[in-house]
Amino acid sequence: MIGLLVLLTLSAPLAAELKVGVIDLRRAVFTSDDAQSFTESLQSQFKGEEESIRKLQQEASAMRDRLESDGAMMNESERNKAAREFEGKVREFNQRRQQLDQAVSEQRAQFLQKAQPEIDAALENILKERELDLILPREAVVFAKPELDLTDELIKRLND
Repeated sequence: MIGLLVLLTLSAPLAAELKVGVIDLRRAVFTSDDAQSFTESLQSQFKGEEESIRKLQQEASAMRDRLESDGAMMNESERNKAAREFEGKVREFNQRRQQLDQAVSEQRAQFLQKAQPEIDAALENILKERELDLILPREAVVFAKPELDLTDELIKRLND
């Protein structure tokens, strides 16, 4: 108990002197000009594949609707054939969607890896210029005064 009181007494002056900033790193990185350009290029790069996957989804949906509406009137072999074709279309859709998602994730990871040194340098400059002791990620903070939020400053530096 006495140890806790001593610890609280000693840490209070340290906490009073601690200068802290808060950054929403996700927002800063993904709203920067480079990220916007990257996103546009990514959308352009995968536009054809997205359209192709959307078409597969529509085809599978039409096949399902046909099975539901006409399945009772089909003979067993027609129904089985239609069901197999539907399942094949769904498998193809899922496989292509997964491949696209993986390709997009890999591209994003490469972008973040290339951007990391610039982000680190900007954060270090903010830390030094503002004479901060600590910069915390926004998601680790329950509440912070608005003046402690340095996200807009980081975005500005990333755009310069």
